[in-house]
Amino acid sequence: MATATVTAASTLSWLHSFGGTQNEATKVADRNRVFVVFAQKKAKKTRKIILKEDVEYLGKKGQLLDVKAGYFRNYLFPMGKAQIITPALLKEMKMEDERIEAEKQRVKEEAQQLALIFETVGAFKVKRKGGKGKQIFGSVTAQDLVDIIKAQLQRDVDKRMVSLPEIRETGEYIAELKLHPEVTARVRPALSAFCFSLGRTRYKIRSNFKTVPVKVCVIL
Repeated sequence: MATATVTAASTLSWLHSFGGTQNEATKVADRNRVFVVFAQKKAKKTRKIILKEDVEYLGKKGQLLDVKAGYFRNYLFPMGKAQIITPALLKEMKMEDERIEAEKQRVKEEAQQLALIFETVGAFKVKRKGGKGKQIFGSVTAQDLVDIIKAQLQRDVDKRMVSLPEIRETGEYIAELKLHPEVTARVRPALSAFCFSLGRTRYKIRSNFKTVPVKVCVIL
């Protein structure tokens, strides 16, 4: 009986010892466990905007940009330099772009029609006093050509559009009219002269009189 009691006590002691060791091992494992926490960065808030005027170091008028919300709220919006892009605004911008493109096309087509008129007219005759041989007195300028176009075709042309070679002799020349960035008309200013006799006159050289023919040259 005593032997059984000792054995039972030994068994309990062993079980207790085993249980304690297991608990200690569990505690050690808990202490060694590593928890990894990822820090999530705070998302930066931005705004999609359109510039209403040029902004130095940022962009040009009409440009679409993404900017920081604070920059828009504290500076761009209060100063009237930008506004938030909305679906309605995008639609309005698209319609305005289409209108501008249509207007550009209309202006270009008008310039093409005007160029065709200029180039089918033929030569534009320029009147100047005739000089010796083929020479004329003075020269023909861009303003002269503009005035002749106005007189012949009733069309106003800015003389700054005219590219004219130097004209100091009779003949036919080629001038260019820049009617549009993509349209240039080529016109032909022409000078022709003839001389006719008005009879004879006398002049004195060293007490001697000589008679010479008198000619007048005019530009047609």
